[in-house]
Amino acid sequence: MSLCALSLSEAAADIREGRISSADLVGACLERVEEVDSKVHAWTFLDRDHARQQAEAADLHRKQGKALGPLHGVPVGIKDIFDTADMPTELGSPLWAGRTPRRDAAVVARLRAAGAVIMGKTVTTEYAYRQPGKTTNPHDAGRTPGGSSSGSAAAVAAHMVPGAVGSQTNGSVIRPAAFCGVVGFKPTHGLIPRRGVLLLSRTLDHVGVFARTVADVALVAETLVGFDEEDPDTRAVARPPLAAVAASEPPLPPRLAFVRSPAWEHAEPATREAFAELVEALGEAVAEVELGASFARAVEMHRTIMEVEMAHNLHRDYEKGGDRLSAVLRKLIERGRGHAAVDYAAAVAGIPLLNGALDPVFDEFDAIVTPAAPGEAPHGLETTGDPIFCTLWTYLGTPAVTVPLLRSAAGMPLGVQLVGRRDGDARLLRTARWLVTTLGSGRRHRGQKGAAAGRGDSPHTRKRKPS
Repeated sequence: MSLCALSLSEAAADIREGRISSADLVGACLERVEEVDSKVHAWTFLDRDHARQQAEAADLHRKQGKALGPLHGVPVGIKDIFDTADMPTELGSPLWAGRTPRRDAAVVARLRAAGAVIMGKTVTTEYAYRQPGKTTNPHDAGRTPGGSSSGSAAAVAAHMVPGAVGSQTNGSVIRPAAFCGVVGFKPTHGLIPRRGVLLLSRTLDHVGVFARTVADVALVAETLVGFDEEDPDTRAVARPPLAAVAASEPPLPPRLAFVRSPAWEHAEPATREAFAELVEALGEAVAEVELGASFARAVEMHRTIMEVEMAHNLHRDYEKGGDRLSAVLRKLIERGRGHAAVDYAAAVAGIPLLNGALDPVFDEFDAIVTPAAPGEAPHGLETTGDPIFCTLWTYLGTPAVTVPLLRSAAGMPLGVQLVGRRDGDARLLRTARWLVTTLGSGRRHRGQKGAAAGRGDSPHTRKRKPS
């Protein structure tokens, strides 16, 4: 097996135990970049010599018997909205071409402290919003990789790096992970600090991670969580043992709540069929739960917050360089300027109320299971696809993870999204690993007996309606 095909956890263990060197791994990843990135276009900045120098320094560090971090010598990709003191950070916009920050973002600093090699900067959509960058889907170059963390998801899927970081203000981690067929994890809002990351919406911005296994995203996320005095939404609490809990066996068989959510009307036929078979395969482990009427306006409230806060945070660029912004971003900013303060305040106030309304669900179930996107990655590169199946969970700030458990009839990935209670990140990751282990991955929906190829139990169809 090529070194670049190692999972992140495998690579970290092999380097730690001396079975491979960081230089060997980084060299293999750079060879993979040479092989495939002319079609995928995942990178916006990649200095090969600098990557090799970091790897050589990591190997010397180990040879000298110094303490090793959990990611020692492992290359990772960084979405180009995270500040890096040794590389440009250009935000996917010509207005910021050539910008090199003075210090690392908190996430980048913590990755370095954990021993990671910062391979390079991955492509983002313009200001991490909707205007696509140059990246294509590694499974089909004629399809979108999703956005806004396009390059991070594609680089992991194409085996150019075993892990990468991204961000989500609507669907920018979960959706590209689903489209590219990798694991994407968006933790509880405020769990990972955002200092040094492009500020779009304090209320909605999350840092997320990409890898090829649940164990991998748990390992990376655990190195990133914690208090940062410059991010007012982080808290001084003990670091959750994400990796250890994710690797453990559940004390009881998990129970899942299948939630169609208010976005179900956007689900494509293949997604509806695949999830019907998934529910059938899970048998008594799943029950369908309907969300109450109070959730119906969540998408609208998310939009209000996002537009108002982005209009505020991007006002300088709009005023000074609006003619160089995409039409779609200019329109968002203009809509944001027109919202009434009372509507914005009501949208923010709705977050704790709806989280409270979900408590009865999480009292009974370990996680919610729902689509990650309406369907497979759409054809064409003009858009990054619809984030509608992520919007509610981003608005609520709940942890979410997507696993590449299904495939369409065309062989494209279909992500299964699991959602947990706020601050229940470790339990969510454990449940996700259990689901992957129980059902396997890459199942096609019917036609090849897809997701229903698991147990033959009848699905539990009792419905509940949280208020």
